[in-house]
Amino acid sequence: MSDLQATEELNVKASHLDIIGDVHGCANTLQRLLQKLDYQKVAGVYRNPQRKVVFVGDIVDRGPRIREALAIVRDMVDAGEATMVLGNHELHALCYCLPNPNIPNHYLRPHTPRNTSIIQETLEQFANHSQDWQDHLRWLKQRPLYFQMPGVRVIHACWDQSVINRLAAVIPEARWSELADPASQLSRDVKRLTSGVELPLPEPHIMLSAEGYRRRSFRAGFWQSNPVNLGALAFQPDPLPDSVAALPVTDDIKAQLVVYDSSQPPLFVGHYWLNGSPKPITENIACLDYSAVKFGRLVAYRCDGRQTLHPNQYNWVYVDP
Repeated sequence: MSDLQATEELNVKASHLDIIGDVHGCANTLQRLLQKLDYQKVAGVYRNPQRKVVFVGDIVDRGPRIREALAIVRDMVDAGEATMVLGNHELHALCYCLPNPNIPNHYLRPHTPRNTSIIQETLEQFANHSQDWQDHLRWLKQRPLYFQMPGVRVIHACWDQSVINRLAAVIPEARWSELADPASQLSRDVKRLTSGVELPLPEPHIMLSAEGYRRRSFRAGFWQSNPVNLGALAFQPDPLPDSVAALPVTDDIKAQLVVYDSSQPPLFVGHYWLNGSPKPITENIACLDYSAVKFGRLVAYRCDGRQTLHPNQYNWVYVDP
């Protein structure tokens, strides 16, 4: 049986869920947010007698206390007080660290300088705790790709129902080793859910991200049925070059898009590095990644059973320098 999981259940009503955004190693901030949400540590685990947490993923990488953050989340999940869906950073960590069974002394994801830089902080903070890291990797392999129950859906980056339907059919027999080939259907499907819709920049354009990476693609929103130009379609912290943003959305690009419309249940994602005051993207979509590790806000949405999302249901704490 495959370790790759689609979804899992949490024994609570949808109206009693707190959805928490990308933590990225900000363990102290996570504890302050849980305390603000009336979770108290009992027998070593944060608990609330009426509510439970869904983490949107990206607990690892970048931040100062990755080991501590992962321990808090894992303890809550193992105690039945929370669940966690895989983010693209957990997926990267697993593929970077899992050996490729088809090529000796290689891994599912090559150890290139770029790939190593993404996971560098995590590897350094676990350098003297290698057994713990291996144990966490085994645990992360069992985390689901998405969470759903009547009235709530949670995924790290993009809810694509066609992909989810396809994965539901293949995951019982899928193997992590299949992710070694980035062109495989499984790799492309998992990337869609954990990294979202990425569209190529028109040739010969490239862009330089705030982190210094040269990019030939951009992240697109998945809730617009008729965007007027590429600038309106882009959903990422780095703006498109003006000459690219003004370009029209062609039929070929429209064919690659995913549209999560207003008839579907409330959806919660992370991943997109927002800033400013937290608010819904649409009446039924909320992004909870407000750049915590960049001294932004660690954000939670307190579900109340309503199908229309409201700004007053957000809770957050600022990240200390």
